[in-house]
Amino acid sequence: MNARPDPLLILGAGSWGTALALVLARKGVVTRLWDCDRAHVHRLAAERCNQRYLPGIPLPGEIVPVPDLGSALADVRDIVVAIPCEGLRCSMQQLGLLRRGNMRMCIASKGLEPGTLALNHEVIADCLGPVPVAVLSGPSFAAEVAAGQPTAVTLASASAEIVEVFAGYFHDNLFRIYTSSDIIGVQVGGAVKNVIAIAAGIADGLGFGANTRAALITRGLAEITRLGLAVGGRRETFTGLAGLGDLVLTCTDDQSRNRRLGLALARGRTLEETQAAIGQVIEGVRTAQAVRLLAGRHGIEMPITEQVVNVIEGTATPAAAVKALLAREPRSELGA
Repeated sequence: MNARPDPLLILGAGSWGTALALVLARKGVVTRLWDCDRAHVHRLAAERCNQRYLPGIPLPGEIVPVPDLGSALADVRDIVVAIPCEGLRCSMQQLGLLRRGNMRMCIASKGLEPGTLALNHEVIADCLGPVPVAVLSGPSFAAEVAAGQPTAVTLASASAEIVEVFAGYFHDNLFRIYTSSDIIGVQVGGAVKNVIAIAAGIADGLGFGANTRAALITRGLAEITRLGLAVGGRRETFTGLAGLGDLVLTCTDDQSRNRRLGLALARGRTLEETQAAIGQVIEGVRTAQAVRLLAGRHGIEMPITEQVVNVIEGTATPAAAVKALLAREPRSELGA
């Protein structure tokens, strides 16, 4: 693919935003990289490497760190959003003051907005109006994507045109795109899997084995599916890359910050200690509380999520949470 005449903008220069910029750079796409942490962006420009999140991987010339959002937006139509959910609304409001209309956006963030329980595309619509939006999600650790290891993800939008636009940017022989029109289901899968990964980490940290982990993944997928269907997702989405694929990855590999949080909590570390040690946003912490509220709104039973929230809030120990799950009455596997 030849270099495009207009640059693309990535909002969020953490590990995932930088990894996606590296994917685009392989294809010759000039990519501006912005972050609300201006000092971090200046370091990226000076060091030509994201030493904080992806040390040792140089930034090619196609990646242009830009600390000023107004300058970053110049001559840009297509924007990729890789901002943690808790900061999404603030950034979108800032974007709205500088630019409205003539934008196409791809959301690469995973989670629910605290308080409103909104999906990310709903936050963007609330702040910017009817901007065409796609969602990128699936089993994809940033370090592996940045290193050029083969990865497959789902790109979803209600608009076939927008899917085609962003698939054209990202798809290559190392970063394979599968398309979908289920923008809701893809986001629910990407958000709730982080909660289940905390539970899987807790179980492993307590010394339970592969049987327990498999049960948590399977029953976690049932929780994701129930909630996803209730809010408008499609069942087949949850057996695909953005559902089962992402869930298995996040529950079984220690590159997952959410899994590492569960491991640490089970081993007696506090939430605050673990968050400080990991040094990046652990989306499952806020998402767990939002998911419990959203499930209650729709009358959906999510026992694994409920126990994860209890552990995070300190109302149950990890051991007590597992005991509560095991003490539940027998029921049909196809029911709740």
